[in-house]
Amino acid sequence: MTEAAAATRSVVVRREIACPPEKLWRALTQPHLIEEWLMKNDFAAQVGHRFNLRGEWGGVLDCEVLEVDPPRRLAYRWDYAHQDPAFALKSVVTFTLTPTARGTHLHMEQRGFRPSQKQALGGALHGWTQFLDKLEAVAARAN
Repeated sequence: MTEAAAATRSVVVRREIACPPEKLWRALTQPHLIEEWLMKNDFAAQVGHRFNLRGEWGGVLDCEVLEVDPPRRLAYRWDYAHQDPAFALKSVVTFTLTPTARGTHLHMEQRGFRPSQKQALGGALHGWTQFLDKLEAVAARAN
């Protein structure tokens, strides 16, 4: 079986955030707030909108909004082109928000890591943990 035919892997991070889904949704979809917790961007919450995320490390991620269901679900394509195909990534990031008695349960999944991308998978888990820590702080003060 070729690697392309093999199952891809995912990073999943779940957490309880002490704010209502509407506040968390704003932090996930307003460009100036996204910049505070994730990266510089030209995001718009419209299915089909193509946008870039620009990392401080100089990399650019090519993205496209795939699903917008406020304030429950947001999904976008997250692609990273690299001159070495082993490091290139085509993935989908999905945020699912569920109201709870204490705020919102956030389920974040980035799927599409090839079996050979173990280092990228580990790096993404570490990165998303940090990003979501920042997201929680931004959402707490979002209006």
